[in-house]
Amino acid sequence: MGTKTLALALGALCHLSFCAAVTIMMIALFGGMSGYLPPLAQGAAILLDVLLLLQFPILHTLMLRPSGRKFLASLFPGEVGAHLVTTTFVIAASLQLLLLFLCWAPIGTSSWEPTGTPRLIWTVLYATSWALLAIAMTNAGLATQMGYLGWSAVFKGRAPQYPTFPTHGLYRICRHPVYFAMALVSCTGPVWNIDHAVIASVFSLYCVLGPTFKERRLLAVHGPEFARHLQEVPFFPTPASCWRALFPGSK
Repeated sequence: MGTKTLALALGALCHLSFCAAVTIMMIALFGGMSGYLPPLAQGAAILLDVLLLLQFPILHTLMLRPSGRKFLASLFPGEVGAHLVTTTFVIAASLQLLLLFLCWAPIGTSSWEPTGTPRLIWTVLYATSWALLAIAMTNAGLATQMGYLGWSAVFKGRAPQYPTFPTHGLYRICRHPVYFAMALVSCTGPVWNIDHAVIASVFSLYCVLGPTFKERRLLAVHGPEFARHLQEVPFFPTPASCWRALFPGSK
């Protein structure tokens, strides 16, 4: 297989798996994690769900480390593998999400689901959370976030140009809007049961702990520049940071 053909094939797999993962995640969280598998005994369901919950944050974090990037780069020979890292990362992360949400085994039988106006409010909050996530990913750089940066660079026969850490858009309000929006997404689905509560708790915890590892990497790469950024912009949004973003001239 030629390099350009490989790039196109991986690009197609990357974007299809990304879209599939987002769609399945949207449906699953909106419906209260009702599950797609045949019912399992509670013990087996709990064991499966624990494994599914562990694989996402652990492997996701490992892939972001230098050793993880080195492993992703080794999947294809030479510079091609290194240049494809953003693409192979998104493929792996998308498959992780598909595994989590497609294979989730419900462990609860009772649930709370709003009706009428409360359901409309919950639905609007859920849609707004996804919209916020889309904006945050755009601010962070869609080419990187969606894996386009890697395969398109290989297709064009050049090295990918990685952007620096963003400071515009939602990144003026907080340092980690993608993680913040992801936590909101996990918590705003209208149907609540023990399954949704477990997912929301684990995702929210990861969205707090995950950025701390990211900041260590950025501090090692950008040094004093990122250190100043840490002092100027809060971890997650605060009323003061929102006010300053809306009214830049105010104090």
